[in-house]
Amino acid sequence: METDYQNKILLGARELFFKYGVKRVTMDDIARHIGMSKKTVYHSFNNKEDLIRTLLTNNLELNKLQFENISNKSNNSIQEIIMLMEHLAEMFSKINPHVFYDLKKYHNEIWGLFKEFKEKYLFQKIVTNLEKGIKEGLYRPNINKVILAKMRIEQTEMALNPMLFLPEEYKIGEIQVALLDHFLHGIATLKGHKLINKYRQINEDE
Repeated sequence: METDYQNKILLGARELFFKYGVKRVTMDDIARHIGMSKKTVYHSFNNKEDLIRTLLTNNLELNKLQFENISNKSNNSIQEIIMLMEHLAEMFSKINPHVFYDLKKYHNEIWGLFKEFKEKYLFQKIVTNLEKGIKEGLYRPNINKVILAKMRIEQTEMALNPMLFLPEEYKIGEIQVALLDHFLHGIATLKGHKLINKYRQINEDE
């Protein structure tokens, strides 16, 4: 459980990282941003690596809670995916894409936590959704759940690459939604497509 000081530091660091990326922000920058002495910041966190690790761990746990809440609130597998699309679009719209690039290039151990989240928790979440959708008759029964789940995870990471999608030309939220929309239409049955259009208020000729 973080102290009030730690929470204030984490919130300030999150604001700066999301705006400028991880590499460009120093502990001095964070201390100035929150109006706190650097000594107090270092008393709460050993170094920048420690701060980033704590921040990422907290965010991943929060994401798990949000994903579970979406699953519990949704009426079917397609509504779950669409609600997830909306959540991801809002979340990624606030993050500088260089955050992920910086973590992968300069903080490999911490990036490993994000990879574990994707390859274990998120992978199983996708497989469960696919199994649910097949039972509901909304997804095609002959899809390979493991291959598609792995592909979806790789798409998620691909969208975070600022070298592939230049930040000045593309917004992460829009990329994630476009890829997930393509994924969803590729696995849906006719019944599923009609439900997608209903939720997204799209009219198509029969």
